Amino acid sequence: MSLLAAHLVSLQLSLSCYWALSCHNTESSPDFSLSGDYLLAGLFPLHSDCPGVRRRPTVTLCDRPNSFNGHGYHLFQAMRFGIEEINNSTTLLPNVTLGYQLYDVCSESANVYATLNVLSTLGTHHIEIQADSSHYSPAALAVIGPDTTNHAATAAALLSPFLVPVISYEASSVMLGVKRYYPSFLRTIPSDKYQVEIMVLLLQRFGWVWISLVGSDGDYGQLGVQALEEQATQQGICIAFKDIIPFSAQPGNERMQSMMYHLDRARTTVVVVFSSRQLARVFFESVVLARLTAKVWIASEDWAISRHISSLPRIWGIGTVLGVAIQQKLVPGLKEFEEAYVRAKKAAHRPCSRDSWCSSNQLCRECRAFTVQQMPTLGAFSMSSAYNAYRAVYAAAHGLHQLLGCASGACSRDRVYPWQVPESVCSSNCLEGHQRVVVGFYHCCFECVPCEAGTFLNKSDLHSCQPCGKEEWAPEGSESCFLRTVVFLTWHEPISWVLLAANTLLLLLVAGAAGLFAWHLDTPVVRSAGGRLCFFMLGSLAGGSCGLYGFFGEPTLATCLLRQGLFALGFAIFLSCLTIRSFQLVFIFKFSAKVPTFYQAWVQNHGPRLFVVISSMAQLLICVTWLAVWTPLPTREYQRFPQLVVLDCTEANSPGFMVAFAYNGLLSVSAFACSYLGKDLPENYNEAKCVTFSLLLNFVSWIGFFTTASVYQGKYLPAVNVLAALSSLSSGFSGYFLPKCYVILCRPDLNSTEHFQASIQDYTRRCGST
Repeated sequence: MSLLAAHLVSLQLSLSCYWALSCHNTESSPDFSLSGDYLLAGLFPLHSDCPGVRRRPTVTLCDRPNSFNGHGYHLFQAMRFGIEEINNSTTLLPNVTLGYQLYDVCSESANVYATLNVLSTLGTHHIEIQADSSHYSPAALAVIGPDTTNHAATAAALLSPFLVPVISYEASSVMLGVKRYYPSFLRTIPSDKYQVEIMVLLLQRFGWVWISLVGSDGDYGQLGVQALEEQATQQGICIAFKDIIPFSAQPGNERMQSMMYHLDRARTTVVVVFSSRQLARVFFESVVLARLTAKVWIASEDWAISRHISSLPRIWGIGTVLGVAIQQKLVPGLKEFEEAYVRAKKAAHRPCSRDSWCSSNQLCRECRAFTVQQMPTLGAFSMSSAYNAYRAVYAAAHGLHQLLGCASGACSRDRVYPWQVPESVCSSNCLEGHQRVVVGFYHCCFECVPCEAGTFLNKSDLHSCQPCGKEEWAPEGSESCFLRTVVFLTWHEPISWVLLAANTLLLLLVAGAAGLFAWHLDTPVVRSAGGRLCFFMLGSLAGGSCGLYGFFGEPTLATCLLRQGLFALGFAIFLSCLTIRSFQLVFIFKFSAKVPTFYQAWVQNHGPRLFVVISSMAQLLICVTWLAVWTPLPTREYQRFPQLVVLDCTEANSPGFMVAFAYNGLLSVSAFACSYLGKDLPENYNEAKCVTFSLLLNFVSWIGFFTTASVYQGKYLPAVNVLAALSSLSSGFSGYFLPKCYVILCRPDLNSTEHFQASIQDYTRRCGST
């Protein structure tokens, strides 16, 4: 910073010395300066550049003969008009006036002088060096301009260390948008990046893959040609000829004749000319002289609609011109403002009076005045650029309006530093995770809409939310995605411990009952319960209970195949045995005497065993078909919860599962009906109360499970399934076997042949009396 400051001081002193020798009167000209509470500087090309003095280390006298630039004049007047409007406004900066210092930047030296003059403190030609540049107060708060990329780069490089905003109306080079090098540079014209993209699209649309490429000397043309060459080559477009128009070029000189010769020899129909309008004029004057015709010329924005080119003699014979231009905008009232200005300056060309011969910011030797008929034409190109300059003034004004708190109706008039970089936005930036939804035609005007859950806003594209990956999730209004949590019913959760303990206890009770029945196999209680059939029933309960262990831990193919199938088959066998046992007791006591032939055939053909085998095989066939056709597989469920991945098996909604469950339901209803029919059998054979109660509990358990599954699909659904299955197995075991175990262990007096015969005789007497 100190080295840069030393150079600036040295350059400023040199320029100030030259100025002191050249000027003896520093009265301000009202055309180029206006006092106000806050000052803006404007850099405009009122005179055209002269290559001969381009790099002289002295301030160029801009008002050379025949060098007046009508285009720059309109930009100059647009800034004056904008500030006059603002000062007359009662809503924008209501009690504050804006002043200006305007400069003619006809050359590099004039541009450097104007920039350094902006940096000097107000009323002096000196730049104060401070340790903290954020508290430096130069003459102007912001600079409107300059025009070309070269001039803008110079101004931005000098002003950026002091954080003075540079708002250019025509400098469109991509290079200037790099905030690392030009942190205080802003513009009201689109970047060349978009212009290059449109040119390449135009070439692709018409299938023009063999072209010539010409650019102008300087950053605008050279960087544009470089970007265009890179993008065109990537799209398969070949560049047969490429050249740069030098600053020193003159129409028809040796250098331009050589360029025309090689351009003609390239034999390309399409020529892209990415050039400033000044050098584009030299180029096309040479094209006319060389009589190059029947070509398609692709124009860059700087000269596409400029009268500087369209007014050339015989330009209409060169072929077809297609150009890239910015959407045309008008500055309402600008033409009338210029005409009023001309009427106020009725004199013709005359020497400057002593008062205006040398103003504080403009060297002039001859004052120029117009009549309404002589004033420069305000064409479409000049109006478009004037609109950008006009908009830059309003951007600075709106920024100052906000900084001074003018929304209340009165501005504070506090001290304002340049770095406080004015803001002019149609819509404020969105909150994090909110996408921009364009409203209307301009992309700057948008509404902020939060990204939906499961999507996020990538900062590289602020206009559309991107979906998260399959294993990721994001809440509403998120800027990033998060990994989903993988969940399943683990072995170490408290609810798992409770269910595992209950299931293990059931298995122990089943094993204990089997041992007890084996020890008392020949007793009346065991024989009345079914004898050896009881072991088949206890085994089926144990098998169904073992299947429940498959619901715990991460699902695998083995656990998915066995857990529901083993339970369904085991419980079906138990229900088949229970049904036939209840049916047989009812048949013996109530119908054997009435249909003795059927009873004899039933006993001789082992009807109970045959029924159990057929019923069990039917369920086995259903389960095998289910597992083969609708194979339960481990699955990762993403739809139930946005932030979770639920690991589960796919059996729940398969037709096989529903058929197997329906078959068990049919067996349960059959067992319930047979048990209920035997409610009035002898006491030792009457199992209606306990069995019907256990079956009702079975129905309630599964109704509860399916009701829960219809409203909840989380990680604990397998636990609900285990609870329902465990309730069915436990109720079946408790309703059929526990009463018999109680008699064997606690009431051995009831486990005798005499007691059973007395019970049967009592039942016979009751039946006889009715």
